[in-house]
This record gives sequence, C-alpha cells and structure tokens, in this order.
Amino acid sequence: QVQLVESGGGLVQPGGSLRLSCAASGSILSIDDMGWYRQAPGKERELVAQVTSDATTNYADSVKGRFTISRDNAKNTVYLQMNSLKPEDTVVSYCNAGVKTTTGNTRFNYWGQGTQVTVSS
Repeated sequence: QVQLVESGGGLVQPGGSLRLSCAASGSILSIDDMGWYRQAPGKERELVAQVTSDATTNYADSVKGRFTISRDNAKNTVYLQMNSLKPEDTVVSYCNAGVKTTTGNTRFNYWGQGTQVTVSS
C-alpha cells in the first residue's frame, strides 16, 4: 500500500559526497518521522539521521557535522546529504518512515529496499 523508493547510492572516493533520496508513494494520509538507517557487513542496523514532521533532526555521533537530513513534505521525500565520506561509511542505507494510510488511521512503520554506499579509492 505504501512504498519507499531510494536513490542516490553508489561508489565515491574518500572525501567525496553523495546525496540519498527516498520518496514515499501510495495511499498516504500523513507521514510522521522519517529517517535513514545503515547496516555494515556483520553489524546490526543503526540510526544515522532522523527528521520529525516539524523538522527536528537527530544524528548519530559518527556522522554529526558531515551528514545533513532534510525533507520535502510536498513530495513526501526525505534526503540525506553525505559529505566528507570515509571508508567506514561503506554500508547499506535504509530509508524509514512512519506513515498513516488513507485506508486506516493507524501509524505503520515502512522501510525502503536499501541502497549501497561504497567509499573506496
């Protein structure tokens, strides 16, 4: 009923930048929090950045000062600008959103399919 489609992942050199996008579509009534999570090989999924419906943001300590999360409510889209990328930023990134659909007024958590970010020289 609701789909999150991610784009912008790929291969960059250390010190480079990438901008991830995640667009929500479907029978959407409203979207609450949106965020980005990441999962490196052999590690558990962890929060990278989160933005609330009123634009309050929260970042993991490892990305503070380098990453910026933002959202465009008119497009149901969340972005993650990643600067000064390091090899340890090589992860699978997942988009997440709390969504209420038009068929029910209950909030449900949705995930994107994941997009690979690789930082290597």
